[in-house]
Amino acid sequence: MTEDSVADAARSAAVILAPELGPNLPVEVEAALYTRDRGDQRPGQYDPAAIASLGISAAGLIVSIAQFAQAILSDRRNRSDRSSPDSIARQVRIRLREHEVPVPAGTDRITDVVVTEIIRLSGDPGQLDSGQPPSPAG
Repeated sequence: MTEDSVADAARSAAVILAPELGPNLPVEVEAALYTRDRGDQRPGQYDPAAIASLGISAAGLIVSIAQFAQAILSDRRNRSDRSSPDSIARQVRIRLREHEVPVPAGTDRITDVVVTEIIRLSGDPGQLDSGQPPSPAG
């Protein structure tokens, strides 16, 4: 999976989550991706005060979760370890805590959607064989 796949998963998750988090979320994710790509923001970094509002910071959280999930999935693939989306989501939550990322209510739902999209876009549908149905792409 490439960085473009991370961006694709973040975009897809934004479309899925927009009805819950606001119709501007896809545009805000694009802005977060642009900021990340310009190097103005290191992965996982965003304004902790703004995240509580789930505005642009929700977009930053989506991008950060996509990066963590991609790294975890890649690592597990290198070890030939097939893991459920729940297991990968749990690892993402652990990494968020390890990086002292303040997470608002609703982060579990965001994490679940982003992890499902990372797996779906990875081209390995076997990773989704955990009883959890994949999310629609849009």
